[in-house]
Amino acid sequence: MSKFTLAIVAGASAAVGAVATAAVFGSRKQQDGVLAPTTTTTPPLPSRTTPQHPSPIPHDGPGHPAIPPVDPSGLFQYGFPGPISDLRTTPSLTSSFNRTTRNPNWSAEHITPLSLTISHGDRRHSVFTEDPSILMKFRAKLADYFRSGYDRGHQVPAADAKWSQEAMDATFALSNMCPQVGEGFNRDYWAHFEDFVRRLTSFYPSIRVVTGPLYLPKRDPVDSKWKVTYEVIGHPPNIAVPTHFYKIIYAEDGKVGGNVSLGAFVLPNDRIPNDKPLQDFEVPVEALERASGLEFVGLLDERRRRKLCQEISCSVIVKQYAERQKTFQTPNQPPSVKGQVPATTLTQR
Repeated sequence: MSKFTLAIVAGASAAVGAVATAAVFGSRKQQDGVLAPTTTTTPPLPSRTTPQHPSPIPHDGPGHPAIPPVDPSGLFQYGFPGPISDLRTTPSLTSSFNRTTRNPNWSAEHITPLSLTISHGDRRHSVFTEDPSILMKFRAKLADYFRSGYDRGHQVPAADAKWSQEAMDATFALSNMCPQVGEGFNRDYWAHFEDFVRRLTSFYPSIRVVTGPLYLPKRDPVDSKWKVTYEVIGHPPNIAVPTHFYKIIYAEDGKVGGNVSLGAFVLPNDRIPNDKPLQDFEVPVEALERASGLEFVGLLDERRRRKLCQEISCSVIVKQYAERQKTFQTPNQPPSVKGQVPATTLTQR
């Protein structure tokens, strides 16, 4: 997906987001009005023989009732419809789950040079599990992936949580998964991208990452209209297949109130050639926020912001899937400083 397309999507999402924001804040005001206990008075039933005239409604002025004749927020006595984002916190990740798509809205992690050098977790001892904290009717299920043609793609990688078995096990819950194209993406370019993120710890003492799915429109070749279409896997259909995935990186300098180098990327959920430059997928943070409906840097002072790909070379190192499995516990080769790209990276192939 081109940056031009993402810009169009972001612009459209901004308009939709404005309407949604107005609705949300309007709802909050209504909720504030129902915090105090209310008393409902049942009017007397009309006579069977003589119709009862309606009682007059007090008015402050012409056409303005002093007391509204309806109570829309009374719905909340039966429950809050939502949407509800099931928040999950574990030692290795924090995530927000989307009950409609059965995928996470986002999954957040934190890695450091120390966390990546500790190897107390073994992937061979971890198993994929359904998340019991999600209501059964909204839960992603193991059977949904069976013969679907898609991988159970980690949003927070297991390799980033090898510092304890508990931490690694937490990444195998399906609430941390999305259906991903396997060969050419999850087992290849996406894995190279995750490796790039880990190698950033050679230059920054603290790396925070947020990863998640996107469902972006594309232009219909027949009528030229923009449409969102995606597959749904499971029997019956249950889990949406994202069209794209995003990853936003916060590379912190380790100082209180220090600088944060930001990098935002959007990749299609499809085969990607290994010689494709990573920077082709870089997008402005603001465009990603509009397209996703999420805020990532609302509290980050602009004076503290830096651009990640202007400080280091944003490029991936290609490793074959079998080779990565053999070297799962080995230290990561760091990315290069800008202008000093090692010969093993794609930029010199």
